[in-house]
Amino acid sequence: MFLPTSLATILILASVVALGPLSTDMYLPALPRLTTELNASIDQVQITLSIFFGGFAVAQLLYGPLADRFGRKSVLLGGLFLFTAASFGCATATTIEELILFRFLQALGACGGPVLGRTMIRDIYGPTQSARVLSMMGTIMALAPAVAPIVGGYMLLVFNWSAIFIFLGVYGAIVTLIIMFKVQESLQPENISSLHPMSILRNYNQLLHSRIFLGYTLCCSFIFSGLFSFLSGSSFVLIDFFGVPEANYGFYFTAVVLGYMSGAQFSQRFGSRFGINKILIIGTSFATVSGSAMLLASLLEIHNLYWVIGCQVFFMMAVGMVMPQTMAGAMGPFSKMAGTASALLGFTQSGIAAIVGLIVGHNHSGTPTVMAASISLMGILSLASYWLIIRPATTEAESTLGKLTDKELS
Repeated sequence: MFLPTSLATILILASVVALGPLSTDMYLPALPRLTTELNASIDQVQITLSIFFGGFAVAQLLYGPLADRFGRKSVLLGGLFLFTAASFGCATATTIEELILFRFLQALGACGGPVLGRTMIRDIYGPTQSARVLSMMGTIMALAPAVAPIVGGYMLLVFNWSAIFIFLGVYGAIVTLIIMFKVQESLQPENISSLHPMSILRNYNQLLHSRIFLGYTLCCSFIFSGLFSFLSGSSFVLIDFFGVPEANYGFYFTAVVLGYMSGAQFSQRFGSRFGINKILIIGTSFATVSGSAMLLASLLEIHNLYWVIGCQVFFMMAVGMVMPQTMAGAMGPFSKMAGTASALLGFTQSGIAAIVGLIVGHNHSGTPTVMAASISLMGILSLASYWLIIRPATTEAESTLGKLTDKELS
């Protein structure tokens, strides 16, 4: 068994958190091809992305309470089994409807990875150190989506698109075996929660009435939805509009992921020194400026591939700064229901992203404008979430804590 605080544990947890990005990024180069091979419209093909995040969102509401009651490991293994089976199901799909169904099932299994991977880090490292470790894990797991589109693009040169899902099924099987035999349970007996429906509802009610939780969750969700806007539109914009070959799409995507990695490294290095909120000011400002710059160029009909990629690199730097900090901020105060907090955060994040992805797909105009408008709006909303919700709520909490401390001293 790996030690809970070992690098090996962080690496394997990063590999399960990466299930979501891998399940979307690897087959992005194949999206335009699916329109012809499965005789489907662009709208239908993009549903395979949005339905994934819809399933991802809904299932998380179940994973959290189950993991708080029965432990992280057993629930995670159940999700991994489903993900593996559904991945092979995707590979056998012969119609777009079948692919949509198996993508939904794949999402139900995959979402256990991010929810329970984050929760296990919170269990092991506590509310303070978890932000640093989540940033480190974000840097590590970013290698997967950086490589995934390149691998997917080159697989399309040799194999059918179904080979991508066979690869994901094999990946899922390997990770399942490692978790089963090498990773320890992280839930402490004193933190086990009741699975009674009223207890679950009370926990969710407590979270929904916490301005701190809502602020961090919305900020995380909006910045992630900006990333998902790029995922939904980039293959059609880069391959169809700018004429990028399928095999080369992954290299442009890798440049974008490197932006995320640099942001995550900045967050890891300076998070303890600056604190969560100062990192959020920097990150959400980056997101707003870079997204607006991409939109402005598109509205002026200055269509330049490198400008689009450059703006998205800076936006992804913001994503790398913001997401680990907001996750730690949202889960930090809730040690006895960390799984439920992680699940509700993930539900909100994936649900908003799924809706945004459907809007981007439905309104795609053949140019970068719709994608850029969505990215810009999500950056602005993440910035607004900080200034209008997080800052006032945390300032009030610090003031209340200060008053309580003064009373104790007197």
